[in-house]
Amino acid sequence: MSTSRVSTLVIRTPEGIAFSLPLACPVTRCLAWFIDIACIMGLMTLVGVFLGLAKLISLDFGRALAIVGYFVVQVGYGMACEWLWRGQTVGKRLLRLRVMDAQGLHLQFNQVALRNLLRFVDCLPAFYMVGGLVSLLNPRAQRLGDLVANTIVVRNLKRPEPDVDQLMAGKYNSLRDYPHLEARLRQRVSPREAAVALQALLRRDQLDLQARLDLFEQLASHFRSVVVFPVEACEGIAAEQYVRNVVDVLFRPRAR
Repeated sequence: MSTSRVSTLVIRTPEGIAFSLPLACPVTRCLAWFIDIACIMGLMTLVGVFLGLAKLISLDFGRALAIVGYFVVQVGYGMACEWLWRGQTVGKRLLRLRVMDAQGLHLQFNQVALRNLLRFVDCLPAFYMVGGLVSLLNPRAQRLGDLVANTIVVRNLKRPEPDVDQLMAGKYNSLRDYPHLEARLRQRVSPREAAVALQALLRRDQLDLQARLDLFEQLASHFRSVVVFPVEACEGIAAEQYVRNVVDVLFRPRAR
């Protein structure tokens, strides 16, 4: 794993796959946080309406409840959004940013909790000074909360859609001979599974030979278990070709 001068994190997996993640700069993260602050203030205004009833009972009790309420809203907002929206808050979503595990793994709830709880330390002594300085000095633009939680913030770039027609051009697909099983396959395979299979085909030349064989063997085995096609449709077809046929069924409408 390494970082370059253009703020890109390169992660290499044990399977020999290398992929890069564009890191978010401190300025963009600050703008996203301003948007989130506005959302938090809006939530606090709504909460304040209900807390106003507590002041009718006791002024001190109402003030104490307001402090607790502010803490819960500020911390809970970040935790809830980043956990439910897979690393995004309102500000991050608008500016196309996302929190991720520093090794590219699935973001865990304890990481989300840690980075949001330590936000109060990053804000010290004022205007996010600690977090800003740490982020500027860190090559991966991580604030203190990110360092403790082992997270990074990346930019979600818009990528052109792959040309599936060109990928499948000139390839005979034996699965097309069974329209009712085609329809069943499209019904049972989730969009995420379909995307994984497509990306595997698009990046197959980047894999080591053994990793490539193992990956397509696992994918083919999975899709064969989802829908069982007749033996004559699968006999003599390599695992990679079977996955190619499945992707053809999933992404391209049936020719008329």
